[in-house]
Amino acid sequence: MTRLAAMDARAATLLLHHIRDAALRGGHAPLAPRADIRASWERMLRTGVDPDRDRRSGLLPAGELEARRHGTTLGELLPVLREGLMASPGASADPARHIMVVADADGRVLWREGHGSVLRMADGHGFEPGADWRESTVGTNGVGTALVVRRPVQVHSAEHFVATHHPWTCAGAPITDPRDGRLMGVVDVSGPVPTMHPAMLLLVRSVAALAEAELRNRHLAGLARLRAVAAPLLCRVGGRALVVDPHGWTAAVTGMAPVDRLALPGSFGGGRMWLPALGECDVEPLPGGWLVRPLDGAGEGAADSVTRLVLDVSRPREWTVRVSGAVGSWQRELTPRHAELLYVLASHRDGRTAAQLAADVFGDRGRTVTVRAEMSRVRRTLGGVLTHRPYRFRDEVEVEVVAPADPRDLLPHSTAPAVEAARHDGPGDDRAG
Repeated sequence: MTRLAAMDARAATLLLHHIRDAALRGGHAPLAPRADIRASWERMLRTGVDPDRDRRSGLLPAGELEARRHGTTLGELLPVLREGLMASPGASADPARHIMVVADADGRVLWREGHGSVLRMADGHGFEPGADWRESTVGTNGVGTALVVRRPVQVHSAEHFVATHHPWTCAGAPITDPRDGRLMGVVDVSGPVPTMHPAMLLLVRSVAALAEAELRNRHLAGLARLRAVAAPLLCRVGGRALVVDPHGWTAAVTGMAPVDRLALPGSFGGGRMWLPALGECDVEPLPGGWLVRPLDGAGEGAADSVTRLVLDVSRPREWTVRVSGAVGSWQRELTPRHAELLYVLASHRDGRTAAQLAADVFGDRGRTVTVRAEMSRVRRTLGGVLTHRPYRFRDEVEVEVVAPADPRDLLPHSTAPAVEAARHDGPGDDRAG
């Protein structure tokens, strides 16, 4: 956006039209589109989105819209988002020029607010509560594209793939739950093209960070409350035990080495459970969390019991790992970084050193400290399925990768050199072991 920011709105818009027209015709453009925009256009062309047709899906029924609003904590963050936008200096925060839109992880618009005239303009494009604003529905845009790439994105005028959206400029930033890394949704600021401001993307990124900080503070307060409940209880418990919140974060521990977070399977609940890091455990509910007591000898041979691992990276926004063996099976959703790391290791069964992984993921062999920290978290999640020196899957574990049908759709958020190479070359055989 640097060159565009130096132009007036009319000149920038004209240049973007030339770039888009050249890209759609396969001709020579006066300037290459930005990387995220180019990648989004390529996805739209592959999936058959019509660049000249205003395609819309039906709005959610009122009941389902309300159910989605009540089923997310995004609504509780609206005051933080609103205050962050209004408190920021500059034209990009002017409510008379823009609207704020909050969408969930499915790209459904849940809330929007702003000046009446801009809201009426948005109505004319179907940009209203209950609308589906995914890339696959309406093309490149600040909501749907930010959901795919998992980072802040600005889309100005003809950078929108669908021509009817060219009167708009927008910037969206994903909001991620710091408790589990789950993508919650997107906050977007949109307005007419003449309102483009160089600070818009920075503003939206900052406001999303404020919302995540609010969630983090609430999480820490919840852990403190759970710790107060757990303290007298653990004093009476003999042997090893720990208390965790619903996301696996540890509030208190006794008789064992402390861990920051315990990997909990999706089917976690009370009773007898097998956990990848601890083996067989007795689990009891507590107000705001769980009491977990490993059984005598639990954990011994737990990793050896895993015989198969399936890494599913076939979808654009959700990636999972499923492990199975003699003790049963469990599945866990992965963060974007962990999906990248596991994909690289599944592609290199002989293993990768920390320096090699740093080059694979960051393009910088020197970032070994970051790699070791992330791999420590991954190994805790998988309960010993991975070994190190070098990092690799245990030889006894069968590893299967479920990849997208088109290699170019592999982990679209990722800028990791190893993933970009796989998109270009194709993943080859999807069975890694």
